[in-house]
Amino acid sequence: MADRKITGPHYYRTLKRNMLLIMILVSFAPLLLIAGIILYQFQVSYQEKVIAHLEEVVEKHRQNIDGFLDEKLADIRVMTRTFGLEQLRDESFLQGKLAILQEEHGGVFVDLGLVNGEGIQVAYAGAFKLARVNYSEADWFKKALKSEQFISDVFLGLRGLPHFIVAVKKKWQGETWILRSTIDFVAFNSLVENLRIGKTGLAFIINHEGEFQTNAPLAARTSSRAHVELLLKSFSQGLPPEEQVHLEGTERVRKKKNDWQPVTVIERDPQRGGKYISVSTPLKKGEWLLVYQQDATDAFADLYRAQKVALVIFLLGGLGIVSMAFILSDRIIKRVVRGDREKEMMNEQIIEAGKLASVGELAAGIAHEINNPVAIMVEEAGWIEDLLEEDGSCEDPAEVSRALKQIKNQGARCKQITHKLLSFARKTDPELRKVQLNELIEEVVALSEQRIKYSNVKLNLNLAQHLPEVYVSPAEFEQVLLNLVNNALDAMTSEGGILEITTRVDGGHVVVDVADTGQGIPKANLGRIFDPFFTTKPVGKGTGLGLSICYGIIKKMDGEISVNSAVGLGTTFHVRLPLTPEDAAKGELIHQNLAMHLGGGGSA
Repeated sequence: MADRKITGPHYYRTLKRNMLLIMILVSFAPLLLIAGIILYQFQVSYQEKVIAHLEEVVEKHRQNIDGFLDEKLADIRVMTRTFGLEQLRDESFLQGKLAILQEEHGGVFVDLGLVNGEGIQVAYAGAFKLARVNYSEADWFKKALKSEQFISDVFLGLRGLPHFIVAVKKKWQGETWILRSTIDFVAFNSLVENLRIGKTGLAFIINHEGEFQTNAPLAARTSSRAHVELLLKSFSQGLPPEEQVHLEGTERVRKKKNDWQPVTVIERDPQRGGKYISVSTPLKKGEWLLVYQQDATDAFADLYRAQKVALVIFLLGGLGIVSMAFILSDRIIKRVVRGDREKEMMNEQIIEAGKLASVGELAAGIAHEINNPVAIMVEEAGWIEDLLEEDGSCEDPAEVSRALKQIKNQGARCKQITHKLLSFARKTDPELRKVQLNELIEEVVALSEQRIKYSNVKLNLNLAQHLPEVYVSPAEFEQVLLNLVNNALDAMTSEGGILEITTRVDGGHVVVDVADTGQGIPKANLGRIFDPFFTTKPVGKGTGLGLSICYGIIKKMDGEISVNSAVGLGTTFHVRLPLTPEDAAKGELIHQNLAMHLGGGGSA
């Protein structure tokens, strides 16, 4: 409790922390907002760009694969339109045509065969022994009979190798014949395998039953195929023409208005974890589905890399902001500390100036008070001199002794008066310590006693007995009290009045009331009386600093000062000083005793 200054170390630490938080928040808020918006827009734009690129690549591969199939089917169709039944039934003729097709297409055509309406292959050219094979129960044969041209799914068949058949139906001599050719699976599969982007990108083809029509990598076989089934169903039934549609089990589905354009699905993989992108497009007039899959982390690798770089830059920038905030706040706090110290020094100088002003106002009364004992001392000294001059010897030693004693007493009185004056005017340490306010009030009253007497003012002291001690700076509180007393005396005209000083306990505070019966303060001026340099006294009679100094001193002691006034009735200043928690209980007891003896007190 010895040091309760507002501007202590805790105050500066709190100020620095608050300043640091404000700087960081003000700096980071717009940075986070702008960075978040830009990164979000960039992410959306980049993802759209990547997806659009994947859709374009998948669409080109669809065109290539459909073109491949249409081309092979067209070659067989041309043969049925160019050559007759007798030529095609000739195996040597078929062998020659197969050689031409293999030479032109690099071995894509594996064999050629002519099948009658009962499913018997009547002519065959190729490396396998498939002459006179009965295809009547083969699934591809049954489907080929229902359309003019047909491309089968991939199957093992009699040769035990994956392959698929292109077939064209033709009527000769009133009978149905089918010219078929086996397409090399390896050449067809290479068209799909070429569709690889990044480290995890892969492509495969499935039919409506979800059966793979190409060599599917293990990742494709083990991944979730719920979205593939939904897309197959959607393609078979027709998707609505909206730009964005939702399929159950997927996170995002994007579809263009043309049903033959790719559909993009972003789905979570429950087995591998994370997200992956699936771009699907129909093949063979919707009978097959070309599916391209890639992990989202791989597809958006550049985006994630850019986000990491942006995060590093943001962290470095944030570190710079925090560092600069620390440096600036530290510099500002140092300037604030220096400014507060200079302010305290100025306040102390102002307080000392106020003391000197108060001493000046007391000068007349002090001079008169000192003049009385000095006059007695001079008179007594003269009396001794007269006794010694009469006959050169002292016949009355008792009278001389009395005169010397009087001189000694009056000298001591002068010393006491000057000691009080010097004690008040002396520069003292404003450190707070526990004091008894009644004692300080009595000392101030003693200093002002002569001025009170010559101002024709009656002083009433109502000092509560057993008043709890409070933490104040004694010299500064004496100055506050002296200022209030001088102002009260100035407010009362030459006709005099009553000055009443009261001490009491009010809850957790000790209250000192200084009341006068002077002219009072106009209501318009009550809100300004504590402002520096505000005064209602004539020019040369006041500086306007007295009450401002009082206000600052009381606030520094964690107290309060207030005023009540009415023009023509008088003014009362209330000074409230806080009690320590342990003294609060004592104060309540004193307050109760004071209420019981409200009429008690003293006068001088």
